Amino acid sequence: MKGVLENFQIPLDNYADDVRDIVGNCISRYGLREWKAAVMTNEIHGHLGIYSTLGAKMGLRARELFEEAGCTGEISVESFAGSVPPVSCLNDGLQISTGATMGHGLFHLAEAPQASARARFICEGRTLELTLKPEFEAQIREDIRRGVQSYGHTPAYWSYVRSLALQYWSSWDRTVIFTTLSGGSGERSGA
Repeated sequence: MKGVLENFQIPLDNYADDVRDIVGNCISRYGLREWKAAVMTNEIHGHLGIYSTLGAKMGLRARELFEEAGCTGEISVESFAGSVPPVSCLNDGLQISTGATMGHGLFHLAEAPQASARARFICEGRTLELTLKPEFEAQIREDIRRGVQSYGHTPAYWSYVRSLALQYWSSWDRTVIFTTLSGGSGERSGA
């Protein structure tokens, strides 16, 4: 099924100054497909966030892995990110980057004792599970802890979170930051 946009070109001066600073780097490193997914996610999400951006990267990575395996059909997603921010923000990026939305009936929240940056993807009977690697999760927790300690939950804190989101968006490669478990094989990889 084809989407609505034939191309995704937004003049640079339409982006916020801090986002404009990373456009070239992000598109050259990660491609227009990721740029489009992350921009649309964060616009719909209402602010530039860490987990929403990671959700876009995760969903796009799952889509790429399925395409490499010859799966081109619709993807369904089961998210372990829960429904409480900040981890639940992952869900917005997952929906935008995969097209598996709640409204389409292809996106579901898993029952999990603790929210985590993890999702299970299914396409044409094949299953993938992607999880943010522990070292990246630890960095987010530490950076957020430092922000809360320094700023509380003030506007300065949200500015700090935005700067972190921009940093992670432009420096974290989706082919590196997730651990992948393929259904049936039981093998984990860093891909």
